[in-house]
Amino acid sequence: MTLRIVAPRPDIWTDNAYVRVHYAAIAPRVSGQVTSVHVQNNDTVKAGQVLVELDDRDYRAAVASAEATLIRDRAMVENAAASVVRQGPVMEQARAQQNIAEAQLSFAEADAKRYEYLATTGSGTIKTQQQADSTLRQSKAALEGAKAAVEAAQAQLKVLQTQEASARASVRASEAQLEQAKLNLSYTKILAPVDGMVAQRGVQVGNYVNSGTGLMAVVPLSEVYVEANYREVELKHVQAGQRARIHVDAYDIDLEGRVVGVPAATGATFATIQPDNATGNFTKIVQRLPVQIVIAPNQPLARLLRVGLSVETTIETRLADIVGQYRDVAQPAIAPSR
Repeated sequence: MTLRIVAPRPDIWTDNAYVRVHYAAIAPRVSGQVTSVHVQNNDTVKAGQVLVELDDRDYRAAVASAEATLIRDRAMVENAAASVVRQGPVMEQARAQQNIAEAQLSFAEADAKRYEYLATTGSGTIKTQQQADSTLRQSKAALEGAKAAVEAAQAQLKVLQTQEASARASVRASEAQLEQAKLNLSYTKILAPVDGMVAQRGVQVGNYVNSGTGLMAVVPLSEVYVEANYREVELKHVQAGQRARIHVDAYDIDLEGRVVGVPAATGATFATIQPDNATGNFTKIVQRLPVQIVIAPNQPLARLLRVGLSVETTIETRLADIVGQYRDVAQPAIAPSR
C-alpha cells in the first residue's frame, strides 16, 4: 500500500472570477429637451468633457430674472440704509423742539406766577392773569408734544433699522437664488465626471429628459479590478498584498495583480433573497467570498480588459499564517467577575 502525503497548496485557483468596475451613471440634474449629444458608444472621453446639452433658454431667463431681483433688493437696502441715516437728524430736530418747548414752559411758568401776584395785589387785571395761565397750559402741551415727537423718532429709528436688516436678508436670499439659477444653467451641459469609455447610450436629440433620467454610462477602464469568488475553506492563508496571476479567457493572456483583502461578508449576505437557515431542513453549504484583486500597473495588455469578462485567478499565498498573526495580537485585560 502506497502512503500519500497531501500537503496544503500555497496557490489557490478559481475560475469563478470576473472583471468589475465602479462606473459612473450619467443623468441630468435638471429637466429639459436634449439639443445635442456629443458622444457615441465606445467613445473615449475625458473628465469635464461635454457629453449632452439641454435647451438652456428657460434657465437663462431664470438667471436674468434672479439678477433683476438682486438689483432691486440691493436698491432697497440702500434706500433703507439712507432712511436710517436720515433718522438721526430727524431725532436731533425733535430734541431741539423739545428744548424750545421746555424753555417756553419755563418762561410761561414765571410769567403766570408774576401775573397771579399782580392780580392778587390789584396791580394787574384778571384778563392778563387768564392769558398767562392759558399760555402756561399751551407751553405744557407743547412740551408733551415735543417729548412724544422724540419718542416717535426713536421708535421710527428701530423700525427703519429692522427694515434695513430685512432688506439685507432679502439680498442674501436673492444672491442664493441667483447662484442656484446659474447652477441650473450650468447643469444644462452634462459633463463626464471621470475619464473612461461611453457605454449604454440611451439618449437622442429631441428627447425630453427629467432630472435623474439615465442617459449613458462612463466606464473608467483604468480602474477595473477582478472579483474572484473563492470558497471560504480556501481563504485560510489569503491576506492583503499577496501577488495574484490573472488569466483572461477572451484574449488568452496573463496579467499580474495584487489582493486588496478578504471582504467583510460573503456573497450571499447581500443577496436580494438571503438563505434562511433557521429551519429544520438545514444543509451546510460552503460559502464564497468575493476577493478583490487590483491590476498591477505598467501592463499594456491590461487596456484590453472589459467589464464583465471571465478570468481565472491564482493567488500566491505562500501559506501565510493568518491565524497565528491574530493570536499574537495582545488581548485587552478582562476584569474578573464578582
